[in-house]
Amino acid sequence: MTELSPQAQAVYDAVREICPAPADEIAAAALRAAADQVVPEPSDIDKGSFSLAAIRNRCKVRDQLLAIAAELEGGNG
Repeated sequence: MTELSPQAQAVYDAVREICPAPADEIAAAALRAAADQVVPEPSDIDKGSFSLAAIRNRCKVRDQLLAIAAELEGGNG
């Protein structure tokens, strides 16, 4: 595995403690599930209820979670 960012390494290490292998796939799946549950793609209702700044912030958080998941999987996004 290539060198991970500190964020991805922390997730990988936490998963590795409870499940030796394949920790990278499990950690990535957990992050994708968290992104879907905590910061889902904005819906049309969200777009009418939240400010543009709030929607951008949610998208930024989602993108960060998905980027860490992609990094753990060895992908680019």
